[in-house]
Amino acid sequence: MKKYALIGCSLCFLLGSACSPEENTEAPAEEDSADHEPVQAEPEEPEEKTVENSSADREEPEEKEYDETEPLTGEGTDEVSLYRPVAVMINNHPKARPQTGINKADIVYEVLTEGDMTRFLAVYQSEQPEELGPVRSARDYFIDLAAGYDSLFVAHGWSPEAKQMLQSGAAPYLNGLFHDGTLFQRSSERQAPHNSYITFEDALQGLSSKGYEMEQDVSPNHFKEEGYSDSTASEAEDVSIWYRDKYVVQFSYDEEEEQYERSSDNTAAIDTATDEQTAVKNIFIVEAPHRVIDDKGRREIDLSSGGEGLLLQNGKALTVQWKNEEGRILPVKDGQDIPFAPGKTWINVIPSSSGIEGSVQGVE
Repeated sequence: MKKYALIGCSLCFLLGSACSPEENTEAPAEEDSADHEPVQAEPEEPEEKTVENSSADREEPEEKEYDETEPLTGEGTDEVSLYRPVAVMINNHPKARPQTGINKADIVYEVLTEGDMTRFLAVYQSEQPEELGPVRSARDYFIDLAAGYDSLFVAHGWSPEAKQMLQSGAAPYLNGLFHDGTLFQRSSERQAPHNSYITFEDALQGLSSKGYEMEQDVSPNHFKEEGYSDSTASEAEDVSIWYRDKYVVQFSYDEEEEQYERSSDNTAAIDTATDEQTAVKNIFIVEAPHRVIDDKGRREIDLSSGGEGLLLQNGKALTVQWKNEEGRILPVKDGQDIPFAPGKTWINVIPSSSGIEGSVQGVE
């Protein structure tokens, strides 16, 4: 695990030295400018069981106390990073799996792009991986979501709408279109456009070289140690989220670890860098209106009006609503903010045309 402070030191050294209903079901082959691109002996009986060996006298290890709290995970830490969040567009095409570095993100938004495939916006602040990818192209609504955390934004390519937004100053950004083969590297093990990778160090270097402000305070989300407490919550240990009946995301609750493990299309989401399955504490499923707006199948998604939601924590699901608060998608119920449990959060945005009732299975 690398903290931002370590990258900060490395960076300083480097710089010092140097629009129709949901009817489209097929994604286009080329969607934007980024596409050009053993037996044991029985133990001897003890002679005498002494009081000292009694389990009643064993002391439980003390839980470590921390001085600070991570703003985007609510977890304890000795020192909060001074750096602002970094939001990275991560490819989720089958040819882009498994991904690298996504399990280190504090928050991941999973949202449809063209056809029936989703893409990820991974927001990093408390942790950072050594490498990220495959990096993919931007859409306008991902830029809005990144702006909710005042994030630095990293992508490889853009749609026309995203291009206009970024060039107009909607977010400080780094685009692989202009740094392909330098800051961004192509993997020989995959084919373009599913093979663009960048190290976190290079991302920070590239962003800093453009003169962007790299340090700032981060406003925290709302957390509670045990998450929400509500008698109306339902059992939710193995939950599936379907996107237009074509692609499915699964979350299975690990009671011992008290977290949900993620799979895509019935295959465990294993991070290539750590060989670990992606796991999170919170899953927030939200309905939003989707509308196809061009012949490429690009979408307009309403992420500002709020709507119905489902919040999964600790093997249970709570029916809630969602709101957009200064760009952040957050849970509310009866007008009251609902806390996240300390840990990482995965937010799945689904079309309201099918909604939670038609898209989510496994909630009893």
